[in-house]
Amino acid sequence: MTPLWSIRLLFLSLCIMGGYAVSQVRPEYVGEQHGSILGMMIGFGFGGLLIAVDEMLKGFSLRAFSATTFGLLLGMCVAMLIDGSGLFVNAADNVHWLIRLCLFLSFGYIGMVLAMRSNKEDFSLIIPYVRFMPQNKPENLLLLDTSVIIDGRIADLIEAKFIEGLVIVPRFVLHELHQISDSADPIKRARGRRGLEMLNRLQHSAKIEVRIHDGDFPGEKDVDAKLVHLALNLKARLITNDFNLAQVAELQGVSCLNLHEIGRLMKAALLPGEILELKIVREGRDKGQGIGYLPDGTMVIVNNAQSHVGQQIDAQVQSTIQTGAGVIVFAEARVENLK
Repeated sequence: MTPLWSIRLLFLSLCIMGGYAVSQVRPEYVGEQHGSILGMMIGFGFGGLLIAVDEMLKGFSLRAFSATTFGLLLGMCVAMLIDGSGLFVNAADNVHWLIRLCLFLSFGYIGMVLAMRSNKEDFSLIIPYVRFMPQNKPENLLLLDTSVIIDGRIADLIEAKFIEGLVIVPRFVLHELHQISDSADPIKRARGRRGLEMLNRLQHSAKIEVRIHDGDFPGEKDVDAKLVHLALNLKARLITNDFNLAQVAELQGVSCLNLHEIGRLMKAALLPGEILELKIVREGRDKGQGIGYLPDGTMVIVNNAQSHVGQQIDAQVQSTIQTGAGVIVFAEARVENLK
């Protein structure tokens, strides 16, 4: 038996005893043949009703309770304002109480529903300067988008302690990952499942905390726009691989970290004259050229290497060109490789 059910049984026993005690002092029950049994049954029914309500509210959190309470109070205030406005001053007494009852029930219900559908950021608009966050240290919030979760390098950076903070994954990003993993396209499906695996890896990491955020912006259909708005509301740093999203976020004042940009900056600088050992994987665009790749994915165009496709050769760096997609290296095959 769980401790919760032990407490419930104790509470039910106390209600039965309370019902019996009341039956011994109430005049309408004293002297009745079955007064004690009736009092105990009333106590049992009262306790059972509260336990049933408790069971129905099993998934009802303290945040939800505080939100509904706030919404109820707000609805009641609106109902009181309307009732006190004098709109129904000419109504008959037997009708006025019915109007008041409908007002308080209607606005109380609407207030609770609106509060339940809102998130913490909405309350910060109503109660400014109150953010409900620990005051002993500022939180470094890291907001992840779909591309960076699928990429997976964020998990390595976190485990190596290059990035520290509280990871926030919005519910709408999680929904997008599920949609990609259920795609009919096998490549998209594999990417979506990889993203879910990376997210599961982050959640089980002891080096960082991951939270799923329920905040949403129904007025925005685009996931990127929702991410920017959420980052602004939470004052979080947005981590992405999407160059366009990073540009839009920075224009709107959102701190943004692009993992592709980090990877580009971390690549080793190649100087003319350096010798590279690489495999020629295919022919180049011009005659006699071969294409190879460095371990970090940098493309190397090698002159006089067309006949060495599929072979491991040495190449001497001639020059490098920086493009929007990264660095392209031009090299010359070593003479000894051509013999």
